[in-house]
Formats: sequence, C-alpha cells, structure tokens
Amino acid sequence: MENKSQLCTVKHKVVDATHRLCTSRAQALKVLLEGDDIVIAPGAYDCWSARLVELSGFPAIYMTGYGVTAASLGMPDLGLITGSEMADQVRRISDVTSIPLLADADTGFGGVLNVRRTVRDYVRAGAAAIQLEDQVSPKRCGHMENKQVIDSAEMIEKIRMAVEARGDAQLQIIARTDARATHDLDEALRRGERYLHAGADILFVEAPRTEEEMSRICTTFQGEKLLANMVEAGKTPYLDTATLQQIGYAIAIYPATLLFSATRAVEQTLSQLREGGVHTDNITSFQQFNQRIGLQDYFDATEHIRTTAVEYAK
Repeated sequence: MENKSQLCTVKHKVVDATHRLCTSRAQALKVLLEGDDIVIAPGAYDCWSARLVELSGFPAIYMTGYGVTAASLGMPDLGLITGSEMADQVRRISDVTSIPLLADADTGFGGVLNVRRTVRDYVRAGAAAIQLEDQVSPKRCGHMENKQVIDSAEMIEKIRMAVEARGDAQLQIIARTDARATHDLDEALRRGERYLHAGADILFVEAPRTEEEMSRICTTFQGEKLLANMVEAGKTPYLDTATLQQIGYAIAIYPATLLFSATRAVEQTLSQLREGGVHTDNITSFQQFNQRIGLQDYFDATEHIRTTAVEYAK
C-alpha cells in the first residue's frame, strides 16, 4: 500500500507539473496577444523545426497538422493522422521548446466527447492553444477543394466542451470555420460570431479570397483576437505582416512555409548528390549543427553528473 501511495504521489506531481507548463505558456500567449505587435507563428512539423523557430527569435510556434501528417506519415492532410499521434507530437515539441505552442487539432478527432479527450491530452502535453475546426471528419486541408462543414450547432457544442475540458489551465481555444468555401463569407461571419459567443478565445475564418474579405472579417470582429493563415500559393492573398496587422489580425500563422522550404532544400541536395557530390557551402556543417542542437549542454550535464558522483563517493 505504501508503494502504491508513493506512486500516486509521483503521478500527481507529474500531472501538476504539466498543468503548470500549459498554464504558463498559455499566459505567455495571452500577454503576447495583448501587445501592440502581431504574433508571428511559423509552422513546425517536428521537434527540430520547432527548435529552429525558437532559436530564430519568434515569439510562438504553430504545430501544423498538414506538416505533421506529411513528416510523420508521408501522407496528405486528409484526416489520416490520429489524435493520439498529434498529442504525442505536441508533447515532444513542448519538451524541447519554451515559447507558446499553438497546436492544430483538426476536428477534435471525432465528436463532442472526442473533443474533451483531445483538449485534456493537449493540456497535459503542454499546448498553449488548441485549434478546432468545423469541417466534417475526415477533414481536408483548408486550402483544398470539396470541403464540407458540420452544422454550426454541433461546432458550438464542441467549443463549449473544449472550454469545460480545459478547466483552469487557461488553454486558448482557436475556433476555425471553413464555411467561406462551403457557403459564403456571410455564413462564415455568422458562424464566427456564434463560436466566439460559445467561448472561443481566438477566431480563425479560413481561406478568405480577397484582401477586401480579410478587411471585412476584421471590421466585423473588431476587438476580437483574429488569426490569419498565410499559405504560399493558397486561396488567401499572401500579405506581409505589417499589412495583416494594419487590417486587424492579432496572429499570423505560416503552417507550410518551413515544410515547403525544407522539401525544396532536400530535393536540391539529393539532386546534387545524385550528380556526383553536394556543394558543402550550401548546407549546415557538422560543427554548426552540433552547436545549434545544443550538444555541448549534454556533454556539460554528463560531466556535472560524473563530478558530483565522484564527490559523493569520497
């Protein structure tokens, strides 16, 4: 019984620690959103891309379902990845970064009860914000054709469940509507208003077609926290961050930029290798990579442990 009690105590300490982690990062995100500058969150698809986002000085990371599906499964963003796989990626990225992580959760990976589990999993994993969308399941990338959306009443129940499930963790809830593609902008705006009223903290109207539509979104929801999705060659105009901020957006995510960039770089390097050799001036060196990944920190920790052990042995 004593061992069982000790195990429960350890488990509660771990749960408390992860709860504090989520809360502190969510608080940091709220502070960022209260500032004067738009929050730029490049899309990370694995731990290393997330580390590079933080090392490059950005204030937040966006974990992209499009990118995670491609990098983890080698498959397109068609609802093929599971909630558990995405929550695991949230945890891995949270473990190696310290800035707020905005995490894509697709449709919540099912119905209303699935949303409850997904939110709790993301809280434990360390997310600062969770993005939920009103597409049917299986979903599609927001800039693909032939999307479908669920009834707005069902999405409202999902948002309310997310609010309840986060408890006091202060997880920010991003509500995304894809109704611009399936209906029209008027329906997307109607849904956006209802989603905010249901408790969403941040509104994401996906894939407006013109800068005028983007301005109308921001005018309609003036004073709310709005998210712009910048996809290269996507359906939405690709505006610079100063223009997005001037229009009225609080957050700009770039979900596929790093994935597209990395894909091009890898393909070019493989082409060079196939033709006889890599131009080493164009790639990160062995020493540079070790420095960026923090290899010396691990060596220092090992040496500290060894030195401490020797001192205790005396």
